[in-house]
Amino acid sequence: MEVYEGVRTLLAVREFKSEPVPDDVLHRIIESARLTGSSMNRQPWHFIVVQNRDTLEQLGTLVSSGKYNAQAAFAVIVIIEKSSPFGLSDASRAIQSMVLTAWSEGVGSNWTGWVGMTQVATLLGVPESLEVIAVMPFGYPVHNRTQGKKRRKKLCEIAHQEKFGQPFS
Repeated sequence: MEVYEGVRTLLAVREFKSEPVPDDVLHRIIESARLTGSSMNRQPWHFIVVQNRDTLEQLGTLVSSGKYNAQAAFAVIVIIEKSSPFGLSDASRAIQSMVLTAWSEGVGSNWTGWVGMTQVATLLGVPESLEVIAVMPFGYPVHNRTQGKKRRKKLCEIAHQEKFGQPFS
């Protein structure tokens, strides 16, 4: 899948088939996070891959915006160094790399949770110097909705040319 086509068709997935994701696909997803650009190449991130069904179910309980973590084939917990001024932006870039890589393989995902997930950190033994910023469930979508139909503002409403208020054309 070409990158633009991936961005054009990507949709949040909240329902997963009970089908495992092959190890080579899972590794490419994680590797895409590792290879993502990072400010000053500091790479202030860590990733925990969770495949254990009991742990996934616990994540579904702990992350209020992601009950569906419990049905995922696996989840990636994204963690940043609290001391890094670039951690959040760098990790967000890594998340997008994982989501697009997964999508190109037919695997869906969605960002669940947000900073302050201390219960998730405790469950997974994350040190105090680090912070969990996302739990990313991955799996094959129950519904095939890849037509790229999205409700988005028109380009001229959000893109400006040379100065704010001059619509990009």
